[in-house]
Amino acid sequence: MTASATPVTTTDPINARILAVSEDQIQGFLRDPLGEIARRADLPTDTVIGHIRAMLTAGTIRRVRQTLLATNLADGALCAWQLPVERTDAAFDFMSQQDPFSGHVVVRSTDAATPGSNYRLWTTLKVPQGYSLAKHAELLLKKVGGEKFRLMPAKKLFALGVGHVRRRGMEPGSRADELADVLDVQVAQLTDAEWRVLTALKREFRPEELHADLWAARATEAGVSFAEFCRVAEDLNARKIIGRFSTFLEHVKTLSTGEKVTKFNALFHWAVPPGRELDAGREVGRHHIMTHAYWREGGPEFRNVNVMGVAHGTDREVVLAHKAAIDRHLEEAGMPISYTNVFWGGRSEIKPSEISPFAYRDWCVSQGVDPETMRAR
Repeated sequence: MTASATPVTTTDPINARILAVSEDQIQGFLRDPLGEIARRADLPTDTVIGHIRAMLTAGTIRRVRQTLLATNLADGALCAWQLPVERTDAAFDFMSQQDPFSGHVVVRSTDAATPGSNYRLWTTLKVPQGYSLAKHAELLLKKVGGEKFRLMPAKKLFALGVGHVRRRGMEPGSRADELADVLDVQVAQLTDAEWRVLTALKREFRPEELHADLWAARATEAGVSFAEFCRVAEDLNARKIIGRFSTFLEHVKTLSTGEKVTKFNALFHWAVPPGRELDAGREVGRHHIMTHAYWREGGPEFRNVNVMGVAHGTDREVVLAHKAAIDRHLEEAGMPISYTNVFWGGRSEIKPSEISPFAYRDWCVSQGVDPETMRAR
């Protein structure tokens, strides 16, 4: 089958088999991740490569890359922004297009006026080691004409894996038999040589770069031998710096095929008693619908919520049914909930946050800012 004749919809049976694995099931660094996708999908490697290439070229897949556990590489936080309504779109544009350190950029709303509903713009924000997250947020606030912001760093992670295709048709309440694992957040120190390998490792793949010998060219890019490249990558993986090898679909945007992979993106909030965050997070994180679950402190602006999570779906009522099932499960587990809410995602742009200290210095200069003034003290 020629590339032009290869189906590119997510509902094509072969593509669905591939995506059910390739979205979020290939954990860590592998020397042959495409071969592993083929093995798990029970398909020839050439077929997998051809279909992923075709979907990437068509825009069904928006990027293919080795992800990193950026929480272990850079200071980061979920950030809620309060802005004049008329500035929201311009702020969205600036953070999505001109700030490489803002990742997920989402306009959110609630079903009724509730604590925190005046924070309409939500972003993930990371700054490289040695620089101040608060100073960066202050700079952005001035750039976009905002009023205030709330930084909410993750204290612990309980779920992290966006697999839209494999979650289709998932029943509300579906959950693992065991409690979710707790992932710690601890920033690792890297050498310049390790950063060079990591920078080459994480760069997105173009369609023509997808082939069985995936990492050889990246080793050359990093200026090291293939053996050294793999040695460094495997060491970084052992240090829990490498995330997963992933094919990313659009969360909300209509694909070139006319499909919408998801239509609703919901950020769930729960306030549990101080000291019970790990218990609640592990219960929430075991629910299969959760793409993200974490302990973050919302503070008084958000009624002191401390457990948050994200779920996606094509039907609003089904997303709410998943939320209701989690609420019932928490109640059955004896977990007091003093407050809960749902923040719905609207306009959104999802991109990886830049974490390179070299890139940060260059960006500061481009903004007329002395990088040294942005350092953490």
